[in-house]
Amino acid sequence: MRQIKIIVEKHPDGYVAYPVGLNGVVVGEGETYEEALRDVASAIRFHIETFGSEALQADSHASNSP
Repeated sequence: MRQIKIIVEKHPDGYVAYPVGLNGVVVGEGETYEEALRDVASAIRFHIETFGSEALQADSHASNSP
């Protein structure tokens, strides 16, 4: 199973979460950190089920840049 890095940001009106390393736009949101994380995890599963391996970016060194 491939691990996907997820970024969670706190905003004045809640939390927004998004994955790094997927093709396309996948976002989750919630009033709490945990809600945003659950929402984006569900969105990631749906995205991969819909688009298959094309949803995953090939490993790249760009994500390791400072």
